[in-house]
Amino acid sequence: MPNSGTFLIRCAACDVTNRISREKLYSAHEAICGHCHRPLTVEGRPRAVTDASFGSDVERSPLPVLLDAWAPWCWPCQMVGPLVEEIGIEMGGRLRVGRLNVDENPSTAARFDISSIPTLLVLERGREIDRIAGVQTKADIARRIARVIRAGSRRLVSP
Repeated sequence: MPNSGTFLIRCAACDVTNRISREKLYSAHEAICGHCHRPLTVEGRPRAVTDASFGSDVERSPLPVLLDAWAPWCWPCQMVGPLVEEIGIEMGGRLRVGRLNVDENPSTAARFDISSIPTLLVLERGREIDRIAGVQTKADIARRIARVIRAGSRRLVSP
């Protein structure tokens, strides 16, 4: 895994993985594939999920959703937030990422019995598949999400 200042972005055109710096990713200039020189499409940036948008953002998502339950005053949440963003970008097209402010969205927080933050929920069609509580490393979070994605693809293939 790259350090937290670098993203791994797979080129949709040639399928080569590119290492892109955070500065380049958020600059006004397009990121370009180092192999085929086409613009890289960056998917997976987190979206704000609310009590009102939970159905459209999570329950009806065609992809598994990593939901980051956080609050602005929580410093461990501030540590996990950038990791979640990096994972979302690196797994773009295979995973949707949302951030749920538990202070502003108490119904959804109560629905999933979120009693401590940060809590990461891995959801499929609104159903909890995995829960990651507390601060974890990016590698640990990515490993658990990859396991869910692999299991989901096997479920789609089996009769």
